[in-house]
Amino acid sequence: CAPRAKLIVEVDGSQHLEQHEYDKERTEFLNSKGYRILRFWNDDVLKDIQGVMSVILQAVSEKQNPKI
Repeated sequence: CAPRAKLIVEVDGSQHLEQHEYDKERTEFLNSKGYRILRFWNDDVLKDIQGVMSVILQAVSEKQNPKI
């Protein structure tokens, strides 16, 4: 979690396939508080950490330097 950027990064495993409704409600709640959630599958993190980091850095950069 990056509180100043209001960004939450989640790494999800296969258990999230069975808790879709819970994740949806949690995401809606966090969005209502101004947070943005980035979700990545475990496999994506293990096989493409550079790509995952690139998405996270871009999200933090956008939050710190919003487009006018």
